[in-house]
Amino acid sequence: MATTAKPQPSMYENVKIQFEKAANVMGLDDTVKKILSSTNNEIIVNFPVKMDNGTVEVFTGYRVQHNNVLGPYKGGLRYHPTVDIDAARALATWMTWKTSLAGLPYGGGKGGIQLDPKKYSQGELERITRRFTYALGDNIGPEHDIPAPDVNTNAQMMAWIADTYMSTKSPAERSKNQHVVTGKPVGSGGLEGRDRATGFGVVVTLESWAKLRNTSLEGKTYIVQGFGNVGYWAAHFMNKNGAILVGVQDATGTIYNPEGIDPEALLRFQADNGTISGFKNTQDYNSAEFFGIECDIIIPAALGNQITADNAESVKAKVIAEGANGPTDTEGEEILLAKGVEIIPDILCNSGGVIGSYFEWLQNRNGEIWTMDDVIIKLRRKMEDAFNRVVITGGQYKTDWRTAAYIQALVRIEMAYKQRGIFP
Repeated sequence: MATTAKPQPSMYENVKIQFEKAANVMGLDDTVKKILSSTNNEIIVNFPVKMDNGTVEVFTGYRVQHNNVLGPYKGGLRYHPTVDIDAARALATWMTWKTSLAGLPYGGGKGGIQLDPKKYSQGELERITRRFTYALGDNIGPEHDIPAPDVNTNAQMMAWIADTYMSTKSPAERSKNQHVVTGKPVGSGGLEGRDRATGFGVVVTLESWAKLRNTSLEGKTYIVQGFGNVGYWAAHFMNKNGAILVGVQDATGTIYNPEGIDPEALLRFQADNGTISGFKNTQDYNSAEFFGIECDIIIPAALGNQITADNAESVKAKVIAEGANGPTDTEGEEILLAKGVEIIPDILCNSGGVIGSYFEWLQNRNGEIWTMDDVIIKLRRKMEDAFNRVVITGGQYKTDWRTAAYIQALVRIEMAYKQRGIFP
């Protein structure tokens, strides 16, 4: 008799399982647990946009605001076919934990549009982005909800959002609203170093891991899934540490070279060819077996639910640094932990991006200009502090680092609710 495959849990189901585990381990206040178990607001907008050929398409955009007890909602906007309300809920909830763990004055939000940006021209993407911003209206704002780049969105799109949002305000108010988004181009109020903040933060956590284990990243082999902004910058800073990139996977293919792959040359090849496949001195590799490549470190920096019960057993790495949000599902994580694989969880590992966004927000808000050196020094300090707090909490509660990171985040939120109370 044929058996049906067990359905994979959604990202939001994974979030809820992780939250329940941490809440139970730490004994989270029941009232706070009840509040955090649901989102504050879920916004869905349908809006028409005229295409280059004169036809009109209707797009669906999402913005989920999970919690704002610590400050304005903060989180990215992604353009991807997988964007739906369930994914937005999961990502917004992770942002609440991430901003709290990092010690930022923010809550969690996330959203985007369900589309494949490769199918649209630059002009169409500009009209889609501006129309989405207009449709969101005052559901976003510099002291209310502050979007940022995410999967398939970039600095140029953030500039369009800022310009559109500011244009809806009176002339006297426009300059006060520049920080409605972060991740803007430097010439439009962006932060020096914001482009590399997430990837740099991933590597800082790996440096901290290596120090904890009395080793170094020198000579360590690693693989990267996703060679966009996060994956490239992570590889850039890993190579500066003397680590050796042996495998890369993205939507266009999977390549392997046990002798090493130059991330700078690969970036140029990708820009010229639109793919990583065919890069010199590499062989194409079976995509389904990517996470089983012999290496010391895995950096998943693409989408969620990539390491699962189906492939976790094949992992040979010592540590996984989660550059993406939710790349490891709960079943896959159980297998990895049983094998002794250490996981630097997403809400810690990739928080360099939102920390960089916080610096940009402060820069705009205070009318300051921060240098690259300012950003890198401050970012390293916050990432190392968060890593050390998670390790200490893991030891106190005798639990894994993901649960420890959640506990660190939840303690801060619980304290805010207990001090402020619930409005009657």
